[in-house]
Amino acid sequence: MDIPLRTHGTTQDRPASLRYSRTWETGAPGIADARDAVASLLAGAHPVPALRAVQDAQLVVSELVTNAAKHAPGPCALLLELLPGARALRITVTDTSAEPPRRRPPDPGRVGGHGLHLVALLTNALEVSRLPHGKRVTATVPLGAPAG
Repeated sequence: MDIPLRTHGTTQDRPASLRYSRTWETGAPGIADARDAVASLLAGAHPVPALRAVQDAQLVVSELVTNAAKHAPGPCALLLELLPGARALRITVTDTSAEPPRRRPPDPGRVGGHGLHLVALLTNALEVSRLPHGKRVTATVPLGAPAG
């Protein structure tokens, strides 16, 4: 199920936040779709983040969604939340595997297995929560200075 990009309601104390969510019931999710969703959501941010920050967020979402598709049978979901002031993007991926993601020891000669190292380098926080039928992985990507 796709829920389009939109601005949620505001209160006097809190500015609106931009959110996007998508659930894949079966089959592998489209990594390109997830990357495009990040770019679309951040294009609507105020201030608009620098291109490097957008690319970092796209890399993080690619890694997290790829891990879910590769290691978890069944449905998975993606939630993107732009934090107030466009200071960071929270990326949440849920899947049906109870196994937490694990960083593999660094090996420059190995193809693959480097994604969580990249995620750790590009995020302020990486949290894993167990769910009754799987897990939730949440990464917060700092967006830095606006494009200028």
